[in-house]
Amino acid sequence: MTGAGGEGTCPVTGQGGGSGPIVGIVGATGAVGTTMLRLLRDRRFPAAEVVPLASARSAGKVLDGGLKVEELADRNIGGIDIAIFSAGGSISREWAPKFVEKGAIVIDNSSAFRADPEVPLVVSEVNGDLVAQTPKGIIANPNCTTMAFMPPMKALHDVYGLRSLVASSYQAVGGAGQKGMDELAEQIPTMLGQREKLVDAGAEAYASVTASVHAKPIAFNVVPWLGSEKEGGYTDEELKMLSESRKILDLPELTVAPTCVRVPVMVGHAIAIRATFAREVDVDEAKAALAAMPGVALDDVPTPLEWAGRDEVVVGRIRKDLADPCSLNLFVVGDNLLKGAALNTIQIAELLVEKGLVRT
Repeated sequence: MTGAGGEGTCPVTGQGGGSGPIVGIVGATGAVGTTMLRLLRDRRFPAAEVVPLASARSAGKVLDGGLKVEELADRNIGGIDIAIFSAGGSISREWAPKFVEKGAIVIDNSSAFRADPEVPLVVSEVNGDLVAQTPKGIIANPNCTTMAFMPPMKALHDVYGLRSLVASSYQAVGGAGQKGMDELAEQIPTMLGQREKLVDAGAEAYASVTASVHAKPIAFNVVPWLGSEKEGGYTDEELKMLSESRKILDLPELTVAPTCVRVPVMVGHAIAIRATFAREVDVDEAKAALAAMPGVALDDVPTPLEWAGRDEVVVGRIRKDLADPCSLNLFVVGDNLLKGAALNTIQIAELLVEKGLVRT
């Protein structure tokens, strides 16, 4: 296996010939994949070697840090101990079992295995102990929106007993990948060139740009539709907030009323939540529980722009509900490329090493 443009190992830590696990990143050239590689380096993950894998057209490309991309092919997957996937559901479904057959534990960032009862759906701070229970050799990473509010909901559930959620998300265009961010950036100049129409002839401004990534033009707009339509007029993105919350928190009877909205923000998903509990809530007690939760920070008025590039999810606007003493209203923000995707996969890999579940 070649790591960085030559023969032999090239550990992400910069030390040669280590005895730690060999880590493969499938989809290494994408936005999340490149973030995963950076986090492995920045967090000094104890890898003997890191192998970036991508499609044939990316093979041979040299990435930041000198790692050389290898083609995702049968000849290149042997010897990998931890395979981290961020290449889409179809690639995961085809290749994850192959890596497992070769002896790897797979951490998958797609939706391919999240609903599988034999695949743990893990948020490191919430149910990290499940990394030891992998009958299929696969661990699933949750949807980036669900991920953001799981640590705060776990902290509050442990104190009050969570019963139901009304969750309305405001999701960055980066959730659709680089192409989603590019579409917003391309639409803005056209819209700014007809600024008056944004005020008094919105339909004309709207018609001046086309949307291919998002459901409708996103510049200077909000679009209350993400994903594909499922039963009852809900989208698959919305139903993930229901099914994944139940699985992660181990609350099969949890009720969730979800609405997902795309907003013209580059990175950072926000979720407005009304959480209802088994007993009356106290705001100061709730804040103390949230502050004590690993990976959670508090900010009176959190915004995605301020928290882009930060590892923590942040909670603010914490208010007791006006009508129900057992309900709490709050606003959660998380970087969808970090905790929402890349960071949690690396934290899962760290847990595998800590618990002695892979070679060290």
